[in-house]
Amino acid sequence: MGTPNDLAVGAALTKRRDGRLWPARLDFLQSASGLFLALFLWVHLFAEASILLGKDAMYRVTMFFEGYYFFGTPYPIIITLFSLFILSIVVVHAVLAVRKIPVSYRQYRVYRDHQKLMRHEDTSLWWIQVYTGFALFFLVSVHLYTMISQPGNIGPYASADRVVSEWMWPLYVLLLLTAVVHAAVGSYRVGVKWGWLPARDPVVGRRRLKWMMRGFIVFFLLLGFTSLGAYIKIGIEHRDQVGERYVPTWLQESPPQAGPTEAMP
Repeated sequence: MGTPNDLAVGAALTKRRDGRLWPARLDFLQSASGLFLALFLWVHLFAEASILLGKDAMYRVTMFFEGYYFFGTPYPIIITLFSLFILSIVVVHAVLAVRKIPVSYRQYRVYRDHQKLMRHEDTSLWWIQVYTGFALFFLVSVHLYTMISQPGNIGPYASADRVVSEWMWPLYVLLLLTAVVHAAVGSYRVGVKWGWLPARDPVVGRRRLKWMMRGFIVFFLLLGFTSLGAYIKIGIEHRDQVGERYVPTWLQESPPQAGPTEAMP
């Protein structure tokens, strides 16, 4: 057994080692939460794009996320609970990311001088992350609050009415631009930081990863704006019937019967 002095020295060394590990642990949590949100965004954009396959396809996707195919009846509360979960991840990710943002003018000037001196694209990408992340904290909060407070207003007509008649399309344009860029750039930076490169040669790996980043930005912006355009078209056509819920074709063509309607509250 060691002496009390040896035990004290050991405890101090352990504490110092843990103190040095915490920044790495927080970086890992920031990267993990960011990757999760990026994956969620891409899945979400594909789900929203179901409107491109027709109103019935989007209706089925809505019923799926509301649990109809599991419980036999839709439960919009599932949307509320999942939106609360996503909001909590957004808050955690934002708190972890704020640690690295310059908090004083002096720190800001040091960073800007470093950026001008280095002339390195990755340094500029970090600044894009700061701008888009700051904007997203407000834009995502508005969108998620809508999903939390109005989970039943999702569907071909309900979503289109929200985009057009409730004038949410400007927010969705800004949200789509900032979210797609932030997710793609953030995923690239995570790959570089942790050495997840698609090649053994780091230079080649970074180049390939950067092309993947640009490809993701172009693809998901095209997908998102095409979907948004479809909702705007439906919303304009449905402007005189705001509040009317969509009835799928298989219910329109059959005698009246009990069944799910669009996002039943």
